[in-house]
Amino acid sequence: MKRRYDGAWGAHIVEGGVRFRLWAPAARSVNTVLVGTGEQSIPMERDSAGWFEITSAEAAAGSRYLYEIDGDLRVADPASRFQPEGAERPSEVIDPDAFDWPESAFELPPREELNVYELHVGAFTPEGTYASAALHLKHLADLGVRAIELMPLSQAAGERNWGYDGVHHYAPARQYGRPEDLKTFIAAAHERGIAVILDVVYNHFGPQGNYLPRYAPQFFSSAIRTPWGDGIDYSAPANDPVRRYAIDNACYWLAEYGFDGLRLDAVPAIVDTRPRHVVRELLDEARAAAGRPVYLIAEDVKDEVPALAASFDGRWGDEVHDALHVRITGDRSGYYAAFLDAPLDRLGSALATEGGHRISYLQNHDQIGNRPLGERIGHLAGGDAVRAALAVVLLAPGIPLLFMGQEWNASTPFLFFCDFEPNLAKRVREGRRAEFAHLAGFDDPQTLASIVDPASAAALERSKLRWEEIEMPAHREMFDFHTRLLRLRHETIAPLLSRDWSPQGRFTATDAALSGSWQFGGGPTLQLFANLGSVEVPRRAGASGRLVFATHPDAANAEQAPAWSVFWYCGE
Repeated sequence: MKRRYDGAWGAHIVEGGVRFRLWAPAARSVNTVLVGTGEQSIPMERDSAGWFEITSAEAAAGSRYLYEIDGDLRVADPASRFQPEGAERPSEVIDPDAFDWPESAFELPPREELNVYELHVGAFTPEGTYASAALHLKHLADLGVRAIELMPLSQAAGERNWGYDGVHHYAPARQYGRPEDLKTFIAAAHERGIAVILDVVYNHFGPQGNYLPRYAPQFFSSAIRTPWGDGIDYSAPANDPVRRYAIDNACYWLAEYGFDGLRLDAVPAIVDTRPRHVVRELLDEARAAAGRPVYLIAEDVKDEVPALAASFDGRWGDEVHDALHVRITGDRSGYYAAFLDAPLDRLGSALATEGGHRISYLQNHDQIGNRPLGERIGHLAGGDAVRAALAVVLLAPGIPLLFMGQEWNASTPFLFFCDFEPNLAKRVREGRRAEFAHLAGFDDPQTLASIVDPASAAALERSKLRWEEIEMPAHREMFDFHTRLLRLRHETIAPLLSRDWSPQGRFTATDAALSGSWQFGGGPTLQLFANLGSVEVPRRAGASGRLVFATHPDAANAEQAPAWSVFWYCGE
């Protein structure tokens, strides 16, 4: 089986050779330069909208090329399918028809069955490749994972990056393997019954290796400010090519690579003033291009654009995380201080609303990697508290998300890492230290200096999972705990959600205890009692039905609920 999607931008194999196409409205001339044993410069033809195009019979699959702007600036293709030597070196023509997709009986897991396992390919294994990641798919299947979410793969500058600094959004990062290796990984995941979702970034480009401002300055607008610099201008009347860059990219990943969904990073930072928002246009075209059911997910952690988020199949929401994090760690640093007031009320409100639309988590790449030392929740809270919080997240009606290694309480941190040129690396280093300087314990230069340099190779190396840990008793116990909860979710929660995806939820809370209930389609109920405190509390009356799960089975009928105890009941 073949899969292919040819968008408006980039190099595409066509009858008679390879068609090269670049939008460069500020350029006077553009040449396609074929490089290799020799060099051939081919003038491209310009149209009135600023597109430059040529079909060359001299190019073929495997050809390396650059674009030469106005006779002096040579740049890689911003829509390159692959950058074999890095972000700022020649692009490679890829023939998607060269990969034979195996026949597969894979079916997308229904929404009630969905859980998500987020991973960074470079840190998931010591080798940091698609091939080595595929060797651990059985582990994920045994755990009960139904969908993997890969952190962004867009080629960024340097040898290591989280992926959010991509400048070639069509080119999977070369560090992890070639395009066919990524396709092989996706096919292998499908053989295990696991969907694969890709994190994509349509709100900014990375700070190094992006030359669009030189020949297409209209692509960005200084009036659109994001935390990462000038935003992408989707609104200007002449900027249909900018919209196509993002829309075609989403279609490409779903249609050509067979991804089963996309997670759109920081949707509130995708600004568009046209009557039909680019996000809505993208969602419609992406679903059509996929030609099959897919999951399209919004990162809108503070619910800032609810009208847009409602068009997605799920929303990354921080509400559950923030309340649980404060409750089980006592963390009052930074923005967590705002959650010290009635965190269980906040938790109950979050759990009772949105039903299965919200994707909830106890940790993810941001919540770990944006800490000064990259600590996981298991480094910050006791085991009983972590297990209680997990019992809430993994069995509540929302879609649960796990971050790689949490299933065995990995000892390794997950640090922020990048690989920029020296001056930019210095600014990143100093910027992160300034960001952390106001946190308790980091207000002196010596402590700040202990933070691992994000531009160092050590930041990635220290973040890599140590798979041997899972055989150690304490780590194996945590893995078994996750497996048990995900199995219970499959057996008990999924059938309820299949009846009603957005059940009516109610809750009451005290300083330490939370009671909640959800009714599904006017029929069955799911009930929760959680003591999220360090001392026992009286059990609140009202819970009834079959006991589904208890952190403390011996106390299931006791008048007092032990510290850090969680009980789930199901009734008709």
